[in-house]
Amino acid sequence: MKFQVSNLFRKKEESVENNAVETETQVAEDASKTEAEAAPEQTAVTAEEEVTVCPKCKQEFKKSAIKDNYNVCIACGYHYVVSAEKRVRLLVDPGTFKPLRCKVAFSNPLDMPEYEEKIERLQEKTGLEEAVYTGVGKIDGNEAVIAVMSSKFLMGSMGMAVGEKVTNAVEYADKKHLPLIIFTASGGARMQEGILSLMQMAKTSAAIEKFSEHGGLYISYLTHPTTGGVTASFATLGDITLAEPDALIGFAGPRVIEQTIGQKLPDGFQRSEFQMAHGFVDQIVPRDKMREVISHILRLHAKKGR
Repeated sequence: MKFQVSNLFRKKEESVENNAVETETQVAEDASKTEAEAAPEQTAVTAEEEVTVCPKCKQEFKKSAIKDNYNVCIACGYHYVVSAEKRVRLLVDPGTFKPLRCKVAFSNPLDMPEYEEKIERLQEKTGLEEAVYTGVGKIDGNEAVIAVMSSKFLMGSMGMAVGEKVTNAVEYADKKHLPLIIFTASGGARMQEGILSLMQMAKTSAAIEKFSEHGGLYISYLTHPTTGGVTASFATLGDITLAEPDALIGFAGPRVIEQTIGQKLPDGFQRSEFQMAHGFVDQIVPRDKMREVISHILRLHAKKGR
């Protein structure tokens, strides 16, 4: 199927409701209940093989089969969480990605108990310094600055280190006159850092605004979940806003909203399909089309020049 991207280049108004941020467990909930078609025979599972059960269609598959399919369910298209490093590998030309240097010292401004130990454990487990991975790479020969958030690192929450790394990536793109691509996945501001985490919303947004004023291209790619302070700042400031299928995108989560207004929300509320229907997202792009669509946008931008 040829993916259509010509309708991406349109202006859109952005609005963010001032609601409370939903907790990590609320954010991570997947509510889809549709049934999927049977999977191909070659993915059938034997008792000896390591398997995974799709959270959406409940079918069993070999883990290797899911990994070979962009971490997407073969039967129903459910998008599993993918690591920041793997997303970069799926996107850029082999051997072209170089991480950006941005050393940020650990800070615990509120003296939260065991916060430093938790960060150290996550660094060891994920191989990441923080909840965002930044660098420069080429996509079909077109160079771009890339930032990928990881929900595996404190639910992708934004504290001072994340804010600094995102801002550094934006400023580097501005200095080098390169397009900027940010993949968001976050539960919002990091509660362990209090008001200082909320200040990162203004910091990152100001950097994006300066980048935009200088004519830079910013592609925002929303993945599951993108919520809270990240949604209320740089995630929704893209010139082009893409999203993965069935991603939860909003400020407060659906359960918080339902409890606040005392009403049942419509099916699919805040999912990427709902957001696209209401003009919040330009295009839903499945993971296997991610590289193709972004490459096409970069080629169009390169022809215009900056």
